Amino acid sequence: MDHVLSEDRRALKHVQVREYVRSLVSDGVPGTPAPSERELVAKFGVARMTVRQAMDALVIEGLLERVPGRGTFVARPRRTVSTVLSFSEDMTRRGMAPESHTLLARREQAGPGVARALDILEGDAVIHWRRLRRADGEPMSLQDTYLPELHLPGFLEPGGMPPSLYEELAQRRLRPTWVEDSYSSDVANAAEAALLEIEQGAPVLRRQRRGVAGEKVIEVSRSIYRGDRYNLHVQLGQAD
Repeated sequence: MDHVLSEDRRALKHVQVREYVRSLVSDGVPGTPAPSERELVAKFGVARMTVRQAMDALVIEGLLERVPGRGTFVARPRRTVSTVLSFSEDMTRRGMAPESHTLLARREQAGPGVARALDILEGDAVIHWRRLRRADGEPMSLQDTYLPELHLPGFLEPGGMPPSLYEELAQRRLRPTWVEDSYSSDVANAAEAALLEIEQGAPVLRRQRRGVAGEKVIEVSRSIYRGDRYNLHVQLGQAD
């Protein structure tokens, strides 16, 4: 019981910090500095991790933005340049036939990294779904997706996983309307190479994604794409 009360107090503090900062920045001029983590730790008497979780939530919402080496500031309004696409939609646009094979689907406890990215508490229940994604019959990608079970009751039903994650989320009115993608180049390890049917050490593109529906972080995923099959397309435009 004491452990549960401790978690409840921590969650409440996180919300208090988040809403306090929101009240300061919601009408702020873009580029205005946000309160520092040190200031918030001192004001609320909480751990730095709790403050960081609150700030992360506001960054995800688009109210704040981090500038490496400078700090955290009131963000400029976001502009949607491209539609958020699922893997199947992406492959279909490229003229390829998408397929998906589930390698793992189970309930887990969120580790520190996943919990922070999903804006939940460490140890909260998450759904871990690992899939091998194919295009025109050949492996294209490996994808590990983590979803907060709290928002997806009944997702792991005995009948099997849904054919499309984004279609399932859309039916629940939780399809991501905004995503943050981070890409990096790398080489495939032995296990990845075997599943992707490439040589160990072959070039791959890694993508980390956080998907947001409204104010909820609904998806965190790590994807590995074959470097010899996948091209990244980015649309850019001039700011006003």
